[in-house]
Amino acid sequence: MKQIIRITIGLVISCLVAGAVMGGVFTVTDKAKKRNEHLAVQETMLGLLGYKDAKQVPADLKLYSIYRYIITDGSGSQYLGYLVPVAEGNETGYVLLKLDLQGKFISKKNIDISPEKAREAPERESALKAVLKPPISFRYADEAIVATLGKKRLAYLLPGEFLGFKTTIKAMLALDPSFGIVGLDILEHEEDPGLGGEIEQEYFKNQFKDKSYDRITKLKVIKEPLPDEYKKYLEKSKWQKGAFSKEQIATIRKKYQDKDIYAITGATISSKAVTDGVKGMIRKFAYRMGKLEAVIVNEKIPAVFL
Repeated sequence: MKQIIRITIGLVISCLVAGAVMGGVFTVTDKAKKRNEHLAVQETMLGLLGYKDAKQVPADLKLYSIYRYIITDGSGSQYLGYLVPVAEGNETGYVLLKLDLQGKFISKKNIDISPEKAREAPERESALKAVLKPPISFRYADEAIVATLGKKRLAYLLPGEFLGFKTTIKAMLALDPSFGIVGLDILEHEEDPGLGGEIEQEYFKNQFKDKSYDRITKLKVIKEPLPDEYKKYLEKSKWQKGAFSKEQIATIRKKYQDKDIYAITGATISSKAVTDGVKGMIRKFAYRMGKLEAVIVNEKIPAVFL
């Protein structure tokens, strides 16, 4: 009997020790995984802004995140909540701007959270719960990143997703301050290899680059062969030194900049899914950003990106 008790106690202790070790390993590896994911996303954003292939990132380039939430009060009425980065002396903090669904300002609350902690969803949720008490509830909607260079607003970076031919396509967009496309990257997809899977290729993604906001709103997909000269121009990673002169680049850009999107051969549905998804992301963001910026200006919010 005593031997059984000793064995039982030994097993319990072994399980507790193993659990503690596994928990510690999970904590360490989970933090490392999140850090790696953050670095991968940041590398994608910098690449879309033109900082890749060993091109040095300027010291005064900053990336500021705006987080959008849907807030519901006790009566069921819904509002928009924007966590906006603001200047607090030499530091950056956050305020929560509450707007109605038409974009009219309702209220402002200071949020006790740093930009570093704000990257983690549980940290943001905890900070919001400190100022949004029950019966008020909230849920996360999306994130937009504002890139600044010195005191100049350089670009917007939009992570988003939309339906493809098979499942959801995750993408990252870079827009200039007028909401024209600086670049597009496809982060995740499950489109068919060799067909819809070609949406991740340069010759498709780079067709969106340099399209103005007005042109974007009218974009269509055309089922015509992609011209050889245009394809070679789009596949910039394959360029050999001296492949195009400045005059040739200017001519090709002028010739194709306002063209619609050439469909991938055998994958018109995937091509259209990306085109419509990109259009939807930009339209919604431009509308929301216009409303938010008006509130920031009218309420004299010290947003770091203005």
